[in-house]
Amino acid sequence: MTMTPDTPQRRVRPPAPTRRAVLLTAALGAAHAAALTAGAATAADDDPYDTLRRRWLGLALGTGYDPAAEPYASRLRETGERAREHRATMAPTPTSLWPGHPFDPPAGITRSYGRLWTMTQAYVQEGTGLTADAGLLADVLRGLDHLSATVYNPSTTRYGNWWEWQIGSPRLLMDITAALHDHLTDDRRAAACAAVDHFVPDALLRDYSGTSTGANRVDLCRSVALRGVLGRAPEKIALARDALSPVFPYVTRGDGLYADGSFVQHTWVAYSGTYGQVLLDGLGRLLALLAGSDWEVTDPNRRLVLDSVERAYAPLLHDGLVMDSVNGRAISRGLLKGDDQGIMRSDHFHGQGLIAAIALLAQSASEAERRRWYGRIKGWTERDTVSPVLTAPQFGVADLARLHAVAGSPVPPAADPVGHHLFAAMDRAVHRRPGFVLNIAMASDRIAHYECGNGENPRGWHTGAGMTLWWPTGEPADRADQYTDWFWPTVDWYRLPGTTVSTRRLADKEGGEWGEPRPGTRWVGGTTDGEYAAIGQHLKGLGSTLEARKSWFCLADSVVCLGAGITCADGVPVETVVDNRNLGEGGERELTLRRGWAHLAGHGGWILPAGGDLRTLREDRTGAWSGINTGGSTERRTRRWQTLWLDHGTDPEAASYVYVLMPGASREQVAARAADRGRLTVLANDARRQAVHVRPLGLTAANFFGPGTAGPLTVTAPASVLVRHRGRAATLCVSEPPRTGEPFEVLWDHPVRDVVRADPSVEVLGTGRRLHLRVTPGEVCATGRCEVSLS
Repeated sequence: MTMTPDTPQRRVRPPAPTRRAVLLTAALGAAHAAALTAGAATAADDDPYDTLRRRWLGLALGTGYDPAAEPYASRLRETGERAREHRATMAPTPTSLWPGHPFDPPAGITRSYGRLWTMTQAYVQEGTGLTADAGLLADVLRGLDHLSATVYNPSTTRYGNWWEWQIGSPRLLMDITAALHDHLTDDRRAAACAAVDHFVPDALLRDYSGTSTGANRVDLCRSVALRGVLGRAPEKIALARDALSPVFPYVTRGDGLYADGSFVQHTWVAYSGTYGQVLLDGLGRLLALLAGSDWEVTDPNRRLVLDSVERAYAPLLHDGLVMDSVNGRAISRGLLKGDDQGIMRSDHFHGQGLIAAIALLAQSASEAERRRWYGRIKGWTERDTVSPVLTAPQFGVADLARLHAVAGSPVPPAADPVGHHLFAAMDRAVHRRPGFVLNIAMASDRIAHYECGNGENPRGWHTGAGMTLWWPTGEPADRADQYTDWFWPTVDWYRLPGTTVSTRRLADKEGGEWGEPRPGTRWVGGTTDGEYAAIGQHLKGLGSTLEARKSWFCLADSVVCLGAGITCADGVPVETVVDNRNLGEGGERELTLRRGWAHLAGHGGWILPAGGDLRTLREDRTGAWSGINTGGSTERRTRRWQTLWLDHGTDPEAASYVYVLMPGASREQVAARAADRGRLTVLANDARRQAVHVRPLGLTAANFFGPGTAGPLTVTAPASVLVRHRGRAATLCVSEPPRTGEPFEVLWDHPVRDVVRADPSVEVLGTGRRLHLRVTPGEVCATGRCEVSLS
């Protein structure tokens, strides 16, 4: 992990907001943000701790909404109903507070605090049917006292999962203590603070390592900051504030945010969707809490987190969901046993949580940023037809109020911009076009094949083997819930879309837990001009002798997929899964198969320019979340699947493939493209080079896994090259996916008059009959650009 020293923080009060700023904020409908801004200007309160506590409760419980109006009224009634159930079933024993939720494992402690928090909300919020109910308050206090006396106190040595003790339980305990502050005795408040001091000691926030990094660090700071407020301990608040500083800077390895927008947690796992959401949500709360106080976060590197909303997170959000390739082991959660609300934890669940975090963080953004973010949020919200954001069951009234304020603002909804986003530091890529969105997931010695742990996701083996998820966005697109509707419990884990795999049977948790299974490969990444891209992967199979090179050339309305050097000695067949589409419960979609192409109604099509035998299977598959998560629901559902694959045979040697994916295309479009033999030329497809030329786009792109030549391009070292030829101008984009940092040379065999512009990493060695460049790459697969005029 690359770290920087904690940045000294000056305690400076911001100037009072201008009239224009206040009016703009009001126009955006952010009433709570306006209240925070005004509070920052008048923070000379006689009791700063009460000021911060009330502000925290505003963030946690919501402000500016009508509890009698929908959706708040229904949500508040539901809170009251759950609180009644919890109250009726609470039965303290020496080893539990509720039957079925023992303190060992410690998840039972966190779940107990979670139920007490629900009861607390029912007591303090209007409209629950239990507001200010003295009996309910007595039961909450009885539960708090029981947990404090039996298990969550300084005399207990933690056991089991550290997260329950240091994040899950203290976060809930501090929220309860803040909400019931005036109903608690001094002894009860002191006991709560002492428990946090014990389980989250100061040393944990002074050393940025181990589990105290990234999103986990923000969660730890959240509990300690509120403990400082509730215990009137200024040194604790300052510690929590200062401990945020290592989270802000870009990193070049390990946990944290990277300059290219990647976010990694657990050292090896792409985690923008779940841990990234925790980080944004926690920072949004802490920045808003401390704004204008003596403990305001003034570290200038906080700007990087605000920038990350549009650079790191927005590209991975699509119509309310966040792509599952950045959700780690959370893809296996779905429905959980004992979930009081029965919430489906899908890609939309995680995406909506991220959207709510962005709405919260907007309170600390500039006026211009807030406008842009509100436009993005409104666009995602309006386009989410699978799981409506503004009534999502995961949200309490606080998040609902913030999201409805955005929805009611005058800012117009924004469309997702087209373009390509290569997250090289976490081996992920997103390709956005007017008709589809596509996501590629890979693995290397830097990023794990998959993550399992805590009994979750034991069969995610091949999610880094080139898994290609895509959503068509225009008519006649169908199945917007393609990866939402019971995808993971019913999919064939050996046939994830886009992957090349050995069919050798693997053990659950094959390769180890917490991101341990990583292939010993370096060439993973590619290059992009921001619109099109050349993406590649040197694949080594998990628990297998499989080795292959895979490339995706991401174009205007299609993706050209190449595979080569496919070699294996496992004694079983090897397959490339061209696609595997979820048709839903008993779904019927017409599959058209012709020589050299296929089309699935409502989805899109596939072309095999070089021919080949496309295998197909339509089958019903049944599964339960408990089959992929020990905490999952045992409810079973059946979904119909359409699988298309290429069979490379048993123990192939240097097998290859070429196919073109056309998401959202009609049958007529696929047929016409398949008949256009002059559009696409495959320049090379072997274990050393994969390259294509697409005549109408003026595009030549190549992935070189070693020195060599493909068409007009030559490189002296492994590289990825993309050339766009437009009239009398051209742009070359070059990167070095292995990331050695060693200079190499590129030759483009085409007459060049002169160089218009070149990045600092690109040195021009010659023009004229051909272009000759020397590229000095960075460590993170950054793209170097060179713009030229042509003879």
